[in-house]
Amino acid sequence: MEDTRPKPATPEPILEPNPAPSPVPSPVPSPLLDIIAVPAANHLEHLNVNQIQVVVRRCSSPNVTEETTYFIPRNPVVDTGTNTDPPVVCCPLLHRFCPCPPRGLLASLITKVFLAAVLFGAVWSITENECLPGGNLFGITILFICAVIGGKVVALIRLPKLPPFPPLLGMLLMGFMLRNIPVITQAVYIDFRWSASLRNIALAVILARAGLGLDPTALRKLKSVCLRVAAGPCIIEACTTALISHFLMGLPWVWGFILGFVLGAVSPAVVVPSMLLLQKDGYGVEQGIPTLLMAAGSFDDVLAITGFTTCLGMAFATGSTWFNLLRGVLEVGGGTIVGVLLGFLIQYFPSVDQKHLVIKRSFLVLGLSVFAVFGSSVAGFPGSGGLCTLVLAFLAGLGWGSEKAHVEEVVGWAWDVFQPLLFGLIGAEIRVSELEGLTVGLGIATLLIALLVRLLFTFVCVLCAGFNMREKVFIALAWMPKATVQAAIGSTALDMARAKGDTELQRYSMNVLTVAVLAILLTAPVGALIIGLAGPRLLQKPKNSACGTPAGDDEDKETPVTYESTL
Repeated sequence: MEDTRPKPATPEPILEPNPAPSPVPSPVPSPLLDIIAVPAANHLEHLNVNQIQVVVRRCSSPNVTEETTYFIPRNPVVDTGTNTDPPVVCCPLLHRFCPCPPRGLLASLITKVFLAAVLFGAVWSITENECLPGGNLFGITILFICAVIGGKVVALIRLPKLPPFPPLLGMLLMGFMLRNIPVITQAVYIDFRWSASLRNIALAVILARAGLGLDPTALRKLKSVCLRVAAGPCIIEACTTALISHFLMGLPWVWGFILGFVLGAVSPAVVVPSMLLLQKDGYGVEQGIPTLLMAAGSFDDVLAITGFTTCLGMAFATGSTWFNLLRGVLEVGGGTIVGVLLGFLIQYFPSVDQKHLVIKRSFLVLGLSVFAVFGSSVAGFPGSGGLCTLVLAFLAGLGWGSEKAHVEEVVGWAWDVFQPLLFGLIGAEIRVSELEGLTVGLGIATLLIALLVRLLFTFVCVLCAGFNMREKVFIALAWMPKATVQAAIGSTALDMARAKGDTELQRYSMNVLTVAVLAILLTAPVGALIIGLAGPRLLQKPKNSACGTPAGDDEDKETPVTYESTL
């Protein structure tokens, strides 16, 4: 049955005045917003105190009125990360430098302190008293941290137009201070066996690094001048030191040669950064002086270490002099043969198709180097370990070609860890209370005389190499700094003498170590300053267009350049 009741009429739409269309709402109130309505009950849950509901009506046709609702935030600024209102900051300046949660440098510092605390807690729970003041691990940790800080502080010392001071000076001085300040000495205790082992590991690392750093291409190019600069001054200084120390300090001949080969090595840690700084500015580049000194430095160190290990084996051997001399030759030959075999072995194993090739090669180089240094002492041939390490690292790098750069980088990381330990422990071996003024004075006199002879002979070695007078003087002065090799091998004889328990040998080895430390303290900073000051005054910048600088006047006489010096 249909509903016949009349239906109510539908009301006509209310026609409002035609307002202009409103643009997209903006944070700034617009006059086009005509009505701000109170939100309905069913919309209250979508609002908060920071929002305003705006109802906009517009007529799209004469009979239709559209109604749009907008929610405008009271604060137009929002957090772009969370799309929410920013937190209220009571102190903007404090929040800027100390954000919460911390970020940047503050967060990095807190993280490192937290990691150190966790590491200390884990090690303490295992070793207990060894990590407390007076314990061995505590002393090694404090020495390492202080040596790193000392190196950083010295590296910050910069003088205009001069190379930076070598950080090893700060490491050496921090170890010396920790050993000779009465209150700290009692808390920072390091067992001499641990100290010797850590220094021998550092020696193995630096020998592996020296072997990998040998450049056969530079040797072939530079030919005779490189060999003369590398071998001549080292041998002459060793012989001069042996002669003077025998008559002034009362050392036996073999111990005099041990001291001579310790002092005969030049320090790459001082020479190489200084040469790179001069090379960057163009001084001596056309004559090849920076390349010559950096290439010859590695061979100079290899020769000094080989002579040192040979004499060291003779000093601790028993029997006649001829037998000891033959034993030294056998140690050199045996170390070379074993190094050749191991070097060829790690050229091919691991093979190039294996994964993590750089890590495996680096592990084998470092592991075999440490094994050679420690194993030769256990076998009774201490002079063969260092030479074996040099040979195996050199042959391995020769077989790897350009890929050895990645292994050198890993070995460099290992050296960055053991360098503070080495120089800190060397400085800690020097006790002021046990030093004799006469020994120190005679040691300084021996060092200065040997340096003078070395400078003169270096000048003679480059007489026929095509350099002018100023360049010859600079090469002689730059071939003076000592640091790395002296720290690496200076205490080896002392460790062996302590293990043997011979008081007289300990006295000789202590004299060797004292003069080595004096050589580092005197020649490393002075050598860096001399190279930085004398380089711009004695060396020339390139004059031809091939080196990137405009040519000089035609009246100036160019330095005669030979094939050897140019390379």
